[in-house]
Amino acid sequence: MKILLIGHSIIDHFEELNSEISKPGGIFYSLLGILSLAGREDEIFLLTCRNEKSFHLFKELYSKANLTFINEAENMPEVILKTSGSGEREETYKNLSSRLTIDKVNDWNKFDGILINMITGFDITLDQLKTIRKDFSGTIYFDVHTLSRGVDANMERKFRPVPQIKEWLANIDILQCNESELKTIVQDKDEFNCAKEILQFGPRIIIVTKGEKGAQTYSLENGDIKSLFLKAERVDAMNKVGCGDVFGAVFFYSYISTRDVNNSLQLANKAGASAAAAKNLTIKREIKLND
Repeated sequence: MKILLIGHSIIDHFEELNSEISKPGGIFYSLLGILSLAGREDEIFLLTCRNEKSFHLFKELYSKANLTFINEAENMPEVILKTSGSGEREETYKNLSSRLTIDKVNDWNKFDGILINMITGFDITLDQLKTIRKDFSGTIYFDVHTLSRGVDANMERKFRPVPQIKEWLANIDILQCNESELKTIVQDKDEFNCAKEILQFGPRIIIVTKGEKGAQTYSLENGDIKSLFLKAERVDAMNKVGCGDVFGAVFFYSYISTRDVNNSLQLANKAGASAAAAKNLTIKREIKLND
């Protein structure tokens, strides 16, 4: 298969014990998840950003992908992450980059599937998504991610209703969000009715990740809404960053290979747990799906 991943690469800064540790992040984790399942016959394309100063953080993993569509950036987006506690992490951005350029792609239908992960929320515009949808007949997987957060004068990201959300939804096939992000898509409804409303606007499948509780899918079958919940695997959680990205990439690859929601959710659930249990989620072998 030929698969395209779209989203910003980010330098993640973690504040720990009065020191700062920098690691690769963003679409890096989606690629990590895809590579845990991809075979030798698969070709994974990255539409992301890089600059020479910071590329050493990404180089080892990105060497496994086709970088034909990569954008050169003067400055990489960076984020300071505070992940202590059980709630949503705090995110403060530096060098918040502009949108990615998609003009290098001249044949969208050569791909078997496209995964768009809105890492910064500014990765692509709604008009760019409409262009992709118009020219691509395959499956578009869309992780709402930081599109669900605005940005204030201090570059802090706060949840808010997503502007023009119905138009975003009308141009995708599979939507991924967590419970907090879901509330920025549809307000003032319980989860089932949020899913019911979203399914009316275009997506065929909705995935709601729930952290330590597990994940739930909603889909339309013969006019009825089918729901599937899977508890999270119990692990000694060592990591809170990139787990949802790995989860989504594994679900996406499995689904476009098999069209089996149940099996794809099980694989994604296992991958997310493996990512959470990893001390250093930077290399392919950290995602274990065959144990």
